[in-house]
Amino acid sequence: MELQQALIVFDALSQETRLQAFRLLVQAGETGLPAGELSRGLGIPHNTLSFHLSHLSNAGVVNSRKEGRSVIYSANFETMNGLISFLVKDCCRGEFATIDEDQQKGCSVITLNNCCESSESQ
Repeated sequence: MELQQALIVFDALSQETRLQAFRLLVQAGETGLPAGELSRGLGIPHNTLSFHLSHLSNAGVVNSRKEGRSVIYSANFETMNGLISFLVKDCCRGEFATIDEDQQKGCSVITLNNCCESSESQ
């Protein structure tokens, strides 16, 4: 991911309702959620949700598809993974984080160093 795309994604997620919607979609996984269910889960009207989902969609953060009369929204995990990689790629000298490739699973594993210090050291 390039800097400009990262800025667009951060802009889209920097609003409370959009961030909450994105988090619900991440929890829903690849199957996603119908717009009505997402609206109820967030406790916001459909037209307000539509505005926010449009913003997220334009940033490439969510995908949508039609199923019958419903529109199903899902998190764009490729964009999310690209953003996470963008954030940690420069800090991965081993001091703060490391990125390892899991060849069996075909994915990257990010380990944050010194993030789980015991309560005794606090």
